[in-house]
Amino acid sequence: MNVEREVRVPGGWAMLPVTILIFAAGIAVFAWFVVSTVEADSSGDLPNFWLLLGALLIFGLGVFTSFGYFTLEPNEGRVLILFGRYCGTVRTSGWHWTNPLNTKHRISLRLRNLNSEKLKVNDRRGNPVEIAVVVVWQVRDTAQAVFDVDRYEQYVEVQSESAIRHLANCYAYDHGEENETTLRSGVEEVSAALQKELQERVTKAGVVVEEARITHLAYAPEIAGAMLRRQQAEAIIDARQKIVHGAVSMVQMALEELAEKKVLELDEDRKASMVSNLLVILCGEAEAQPVINTGTLYA
Repeated sequence: MNVEREVRVPGGWAMLPVTILIFAAGIAVFAWFVVSTVEADSSGDLPNFWLLLGALLIFGLGVFTSFGYFTLEPNEGRVLILFGRYCGTVRTSGWHWTNPLNTKHRISLRLRNLNSEKLKVNDRRGNPVEIAVVVVWQVRDTAQAVFDVDRYEQYVEVQSESAIRHLANCYAYDHGEENETTLRSGVEEVSAALQKELQERVTKAGVVVEEARITHLAYAPEIAGAMLRRQQAEAIIDARQKIVHGAVSMVQMALEELAEKKVLELDEDRKASMVSNLLVILCGEAEAQPVINTGTLYA
């Protein structure tokens, strides 16, 4: 694995006077050549072409040094490579100059968002689900990003998809066992597990995962209807359980109040009839129609 090495290069404003002096020297030598040519014509001698060659070489040197200037914005880096050898990374923002022969690879060090597509995967119980995540990441080691992987952005995208598929296979969508973490209920635990696994996968690319969260989670269309009916049935069962539990408590409280205050003495058969009537009234979905008894209680 390669390791980033930060280097400092001359500033662009410091090298600008040098470049200007080189061009000024080229102009001066060329002017010298023109003057010497005029003098040579007047005396019948040959012009001094060595001065012209020198002026051209100096101009070429000035043009060559001009290709060494580059700028860096905040949170950017430039990886410098000279004839296949890693020379270092420039991270300081501003206007800089380096050897024009250096190959300069620009890398953004800013935070990036990766919105994955909706993937159809199987959860721990084999149910097909659709899942999508958002990953916040940034480059920390530019040397690893450039030299250890091929196209680090695509590498992060592929590894993210692989991590999502593996994560979905490790958790059930919903209705897990007691204290079991599921994709739907354990959002924080699942996000932390996804971030940890993804970080292990992209460390080779010099990338740091700042955050990873699920943005879309649903059953696949082919089983969504069946799962919806299942959820509705479970909701109805839970509601019925609470209604029955509350009704039994209210009947028990009514019997205890009647017995304690001696309002009415009932035998077992009448108690059973009273309990049945109260449960029908409390648990029934429709309003009960009272029947007024004009005779005695036992008639």
